[in-house]
Amino acid sequence: MNRSRQHARGSATAAFLLALVLTLLVAATVFAFAAHIFPAPAPITDAAVLVDQQYARTLYVAGAVFVLAQLGLAFAVFRFRDRGAPARFSRGSVPLEIVWTSITLIVFVGLAVAGRKAWAMDRYTPPAPDAIQIEVTEAQFVFTFRYPGPDGKFGRLDPSLVDAPAGNPLGLDPNDPNGKDDVVSATLTVPVNRPIELLVRSQDVVHNFDVRELRLQQDAVPGMMIPIHFTATKMGSYAIVCTQLCGLGHNKMNAELRVVSESDYRAALEPTSGVAPPVPSK
Repeated sequence: MNRSRQHARGSATAAFLLALVLTLLVAATVFAFAAHIFPAPAPITDAAVLVDQQYARTLYVAGAVFVLAQLGLAFAVFRFRDRGAPARFSRGSVPLEIVWTSITLIVFVGLAVAGRKAWAMDRYTPPAPDAIQIEVTEAQFVFTFRYPGPDGKFGRLDPSLVDAPAGNPLGLDPNDPNGKDDVVSATLTVPVNRPIELLVRSQDVVHNFDVRELRLQQDAVPGMMIPIHFTATKMGSYAIVCTQLCGLGHNKMNAELRVVSESDYRAALEPTSGVAPPVPSK
């Protein structure tokens, strides 16, 4: 009898400690999110604002489920601890399984429907007719940006002409008149409040284009030209990084997005080519 009581007391202590640990982990997790210890940078596009709103909705729903599930687990660990009695087997409840599975399905589908606009704005809707096209070429381990120049046309590229040390990292064909005024830069400079269409491509392996403030991320795949578009609403300088593990120099693969006034945009590109690319009229 005494041995049975000691076993029950020992089981209660272990169950209480485990339940306490679970509760403390839940409290610490909630605090970490509520205190904004690692806040995201402020969004700089309307689409990025929608992404943040969708993230918040998803976080609140998933967070509530997480808290309730973990506290329920802590309660069950202590309430149904080993008391020295034979275990009872339960087959559960089919109606309850159907109910909470249906609720989960409705919640997930509802979140997907609510977030459809945030996802589609930059990917499945066409860019504005006056969007400024900029080609983004990624290679180990650099970003190169090309503007079409005053004629609005990109020059032809020839892979056999690629020679970065000689000043031709993209392989521009010198015999193509459309490429005479192309502007090539290591910095992505765009005017504020103007629609931008990026044409993302890779010269070698799979890379990635990611700007946290845009809430926009796109893989660059060899042999493909992938369009994405955005309209930056705040001026400033923002980091561009590659988030695909693309080789030994991956950690050094970065560039800068500069969102500037329209006049500064034109001035920034003039020294490179002697002329500025066109800024379509509004």
